[in-house]
Amino acid sequence: MDKDTLPRWGWLLAALFAAAITASLANVALFRPIGLPQSYDVVTTIALMAPVLIYVGLWHDDERQAYWTNSRPKIVGDAVFTLLGALLGAGFAIAALIDVGIPRLATDVIAMLAGFLLAWGLFWWRNTELYREDDTH
Repeated sequence: MDKDTLPRWGWLLAALFAAAITASLANVALFRPIGLPQSYDVVTTIALMAPVLIYVGLWHDDERQAYWTNSRPKIVGDAVFTLLGALLGAGFAIAALIDVGIPRLATDVIAMLAGFLLAWGLFWWRNTELYREDDTH
């Protein structure tokens, strides 16, 4: 894919839209039939969107292209950490807030923050060299 076809925000928007559609299909086809409550739908959405937010930036930013020279198992491991971090962060937030009585939108936003922050934190922890400032300037 040619990065210059769309601006960064265009790639991000397209990938987030695809992640949202995939998460909705997974919720309807897989998770609701096994009895997962609708209030947990946001967890799968966050779990699929968090890697998009991280990896579109890595793919599009020229200064972070060195990441793609890592081994395939390392990249897959990072993606798994990111996905699990988003699942755990969002899932714990939803479980903690589901019966508190705050509006669903507020609960979903808190779950999004928790899921993304844990996902990005785990990714950063495994790839601190990508985010170090160059001290030679």
